Amino acid sequence: MDRERSHEESVSVEISGCNKEDARIVFDALCACFESDRGPDEVPEQIHATRPMVWLGTFEVTEAAPCAPPPRLSSSVEADAQGGYWAIERLRTTLDSLFAVRDLSSASGDQERELHVLLESR
Repeated sequence: MDRERSHEESVSVEISGCNKEDARIVFDALCACFESDRGPDEVPEQIHATRPMVWLGTFEVTEAAPCAPPPRLSSSVEADAQGGYWAIERLRTTLDSLFAVRDLSSASGDQERELHVLLESR
């Protein structure tokens, strides 16, 4: 059964635990697959030298474009995603096609699901 959505499904994604270059690789890969609130010239910046950074993006996952394999990550990247059940599943499937994904934790609510994963290069 085809479960196409009649409305937009968005997922908010937080990237952390990595440098700005790896954050950009993940966001660029997701932007190639999905529409996003991130502009093409919007690159992650390292604002503070020692404090951990968190970068945010929202991705509309109803329709996915074919995605090219991303460049290699220099280290693992933590990704937290929040959205509806179908949207999180769609995002997870896409992440699995781009990176080696390890589940750290997930939480399910009434209408939303949270996913906490570690991304590494394949």
